[in-house]
Amino acid sequence: MNSTRFRHGLVYLLVVIAIISIVWGVRNRSPRPDELPISEVAVAANEGKVEKIEVNNDELIVTFDDDKEATSTKEPGTTAPEQLAALGVSAESLSDIEWQVKEPRDITTWLAALTYILPLIFVAGVIFLLLRQAQGTNNQALSFGKSRARMFSGDQPTVTFDDVAGVEEAKEELEEVVEFLKEPDKFIQLGARIPKGVLLVGAPGTGKTLLAKAVSGEAGVPFFSISGSEFVEMFVGVGASRVRDLFEQAKRHSPCIVFVDEIDAVGRHRGAGLGGSHDEREQTLNQILVEMDGFDTDTNVIIVAATNRPDILDPALLRPGRFDRRVVLDRPDMKGREGILKVHVRGKPLANDIDLAVLARSTPGFVGADIENMVNEAALLAARRGKKSIEMDDFQEAIERVMAGPERRSRIMSQEELLIVAYHEAGHALLASLLPHSDPVHKVTIMPRGRAAGYVMHFPEVETRLTAKAKLEAQMIGTLGGRAAEELVFDDITDGASSDMEMVTKAARAMVTRLGMSEELGPMIWGQKDELVFLGREIGEQRDYSDAVAEKIDAEVRRMVEESYQTALTMLSENRDLLDKIAMRLLEVETLSREEFEKLLTPVPRIPFPQPLEPIEIPKRAEGSPPPRGGSKPKPPADGDDTEDAPGGLDLPPATAPA
Repeated sequence: MNSTRFRHGLVYLLVVIAIISIVWGVRNRSPRPDELPISEVAVAANEGKVEKIEVNNDELIVTFDDDKEATSTKEPGTTAPEQLAALGVSAESLSDIEWQVKEPRDITTWLAALTYILPLIFVAGVIFLLLRQAQGTNNQALSFGKSRARMFSGDQPTVTFDDVAGVEEAKEELEEVVEFLKEPDKFIQLGARIPKGVLLVGAPGTGKTLLAKAVSGEAGVPFFSISGSEFVEMFVGVGASRVRDLFEQAKRHSPCIVFVDEIDAVGRHRGAGLGGSHDEREQTLNQILVEMDGFDTDTNVIIVAATNRPDILDPALLRPGRFDRRVVLDRPDMKGREGILKVHVRGKPLANDIDLAVLARSTPGFVGADIENMVNEAALLAARRGKKSIEMDDFQEAIERVMAGPERRSRIMSQEELLIVAYHEAGHALLASLLPHSDPVHKVTIMPRGRAAGYVMHFPEVETRLTAKAKLEAQMIGTLGGRAAEELVFDDITDGASSDMEMVTKAARAMVTRLGMSEELGPMIWGQKDELVFLGREIGEQRDYSDAVAEKIDAEVRRMVEESYQTALTMLSENRDLLDKIAMRLLEVETLSREEFEKLLTPVPRIPFPQPLEPIEIPKRAEGSPPPRGGSKPKPPADGDDTEDAPGGLDLPPATAPA
């Protein structure tokens, strides 16, 4: 910063010097009077042609009677009258001349000297700047191998463990690391060894980087932060050189912490590169392995790394002695989300009706980044509406914006399309209310939002880590409820259920091939995932089964999907009056809350979970016979706008929580 200011100041000074030099040079090059010998001046004085002589040191400026001027020079040590008298000028002629003597000033001498000095200063300054520029270019060329890690002293922490919530177990693991750095003797007396490295693993947005910042704030020791991608450049050997420089700096500031974010950028499996068995990333990784657990590693330097792809990291990087601990940051449960909400609403004006427990229950699947975004959206909505505090409806609207996008109130839909969307969403919601293992309905709407023409929000009553087969089957039936309602009511189908069918097909195939939930194929895993770790994406599946088994898998997937669809048709047919009632109510009010929706289902109370539902007899279809069709079309709404059939909009799957 100081060198930059110095360089800029020098440039401005040189510009000023150049301007002064140019102006002074132009002034000195202005036309001057003719210069005459002093003898000719004496002759003109005798003839009476000289009117005035201006004396300026040894320089004489002579003005003649015809107003012409000329310059002359007298000898030093004498006065002008004395020298003219010595050349024969009479005293009378000298008395007729007007004499004017200027006082000598040193500034004239200095200005004359500056005429020569200023150009020299300008040239020297330009040469100095050129040399500095060349030196800076050389330093930049030589700095490729220097580490770009940013060091924080930890004296003024901005993030502490109090700012991290929802990951209590991970905080405990890292608090022990911080305690070791603060009080190493407590552990050394018992023969304990400091962990060489801690690997933070978790989905994007779960708070890995935030937790590392909290470690920096709590430890009070130097903290080096760098991204995995900053090691690798286009020049060979730069990555390894930067690794060496980083660890040399860390050793000089020991004890300290080195945080490498997104370590999978340089820590992937060796030998998996597309260009051969050895490349720049592997060379960088080899240097990291040596620095973490080589011959010279007896230093109090702890490596903390973060990644969301632990499956592609090199096994040598994950072994004990390098990354001794693997801290998993999972998606927070309801209690964890409530703690995260408390952190993000600090300092924000909240209305009295705010219930953070309800908001935590309404955000299943949200990670810390989603919750932070949701709170910010609620604050923006409250400010846009001119409120002084954030109210509960602002948070509810923000949750839906994060899940599905903003409302599209300007979208124009025909009455026919609105009717189709209403029955589609009513089918989803009704089946979710009838199936015992399905999550209860929180909201039903036909208001377009994002890419969806309407949607149903489901929130679980009790969050569980395990998903039973019965619940998966109930989710498949509920997902197909929209398509079944269209066929039952309109005797036709639209493309609005494309995402529903895709979701159900994937779920059925996973149940058969990955979860062992097929009675026909048994508890086995069929097919191995094949993945190129350098590409980082699944590009295919290795078939370890015969064509006959493949036919059985396809047949079993089709059977599960068809049975779910037939069950949806049967249940909607038996409760057609409720289906019509929900759809017509949606056409009137566009949105139904959980309380309003449950009032419509008063004749058919929801069976509480986990009480089993009575088995539903699935009608057997004759081979080759078409699926059962529904009844006649209902009458259109009151305005009587009976237009041609129009396709429904895209529809979100029933479970709208982020995956």
